[in-house]
Amino acid sequence: MEKASNLDSKMYVLDTNVLLHEPLAYLSFQEHDVVIPMTVLEELDHIKDRKHDVSRDARVAIRGLDEVLKDASPEQMLQGVALPSNKKAKSESRGRLITVNDHLFADSISGLPGNENDHRIINCAVHLQKQHSDSKVVLVTKDINMRLKAKGAGLKFVEDYRTDQLIDDIALLTSGYKKIEGDFWQQVGECETEQQGRDTYHHVAKSTISDVFCNEYILDESDHFAARVTSYDDKQITLKDISVERLMSHTAWGVKPKNVYQGMALDALLDPSIELVILTGPAGCGKTLLALASALEMIIEKGIYDKVIVTRNTPEIAESIGFLPGTEEEKMAPWLAAITDTLEVLHKGDENPISSRNYIMEKANVQFKSVNFMRGRSIQNAVVILDESQNLTASQLKTIITRCGEGTKLICSGNLAQIDSNYLTPVTSGLTYIVERFKDFQGSATVNLNGVVRSRLASFAEENL
Repeated sequence: MEKASNLDSKMYVLDTNVLLHEPLAYLSFQEHDVVIPMTVLEELDHIKDRKHDVSRDARVAIRGLDEVLKDASPEQMLQGVALPSNKKAKSESRGRLITVNDHLFADSISGLPGNENDHRIINCAVHLQKQHSDSKVVLVTKDINMRLKAKGAGLKFVEDYRTDQLIDDIALLTSGYKKIEGDFWQQVGECETEQQGRDTYHHVAKSTISDVFCNEYILDESDHFAARVTSYDDKQITLKDISVERLMSHTAWGVKPKNVYQGMALDALLDPSIELVILTGPAGCGKTLLALASALEMIIEKGIYDKVIVTRNTPEIAESIGFLPGTEEEKMAPWLAAITDTLEVLHKGDENPISSRNYIMEKANVQFKSVNFMRGRSIQNAVVILDESQNLTASQLKTIITRCGEGTKLICSGNLAQIDSNYLTPVTSGLTYIVERFKDFQGSATVNLNGVVRSRLASFAEENL
């Protein structure tokens, strides 16, 4: 292998979990070299035939590597093959993809026993660090413990794979609204106002509010002013005047907002022009209740949509649901008990709540579906409620979002503090990804439901446990 000429060039050694997380990750390192140890290829080979969702990612990674290396000779593979240009990369210069037979290296290099795959990969990185002393050798892995062991073994540079992370801290995640200090109109001064039917729109200078995006809500400290950003350009922002009083007067299937955050959520949920509504917030803030109440209101009362499709991943990271008896809907029933519980709450004042629940489920055509069976479908004129979406990856969410056809509204709800997946964190969750990716899409709105309204007990637990 040729030595790198200076410390500005980097050599990234990829762990297997990086390619399983993003199969084409090797295209994201711009002009730097990417090293794939032979142990990584072996691990991909063992994973590709398993009957799990991760096997698909392993096969995609293998096919991608084959596409780059298919015409290379053994010597060229060891020297490095030029990587194809990545459309997302800003730099036009390209690095090399290098395959290293790490089995040839002595186990004593890193001081770790060589019978574990993680240790072989660390051993490979330490060997390359010694061989290329004038270059920066970086081990990239999603495994926290492997990063700790690599540093302990003497590797200077160890990193997590963060290319697909849109934010570094969950505290930076978009809430969907901005609070302006003081009185909004005192800060604006003069502005142009127009009336369109029953709606009032204000055109204010762009300098009035910083970093706005489409369908973001604007509040001030007066407890009266509320508006939603409908459009903006370099000079001005167009606001739809809503007012807090109007937000709090929204009603969906007998449900009224208990705070202004629920009012903003209902405003977005009941607006057919907003095709994607993302509800985030702590347990007990009303995400599922508002989503289901809005769906029933728009289907039964207003006749805008034809049916409700409720889906969520099962606790085994969207794996098989076959061990439960019955049809697909009967299999999904235990995971979707939150929906049936909510329906009972909405009809608890009826003479027979169970009969009312069953009647409404039939009248609104409520269907329970598994994430496993969403691929390939085209859902038309329906409300799709994706509950507990914090446990889904970005690719799983993409599968569901791309199923939505004309006249379909998708409601994604989730609590980033309650992630059950072993492979996801709040910043790598698919829910975080779509909040940031869709925040400037004119057909989407995000609302963080700040505040627990389930009960005094739930509120205390959320704040103190």
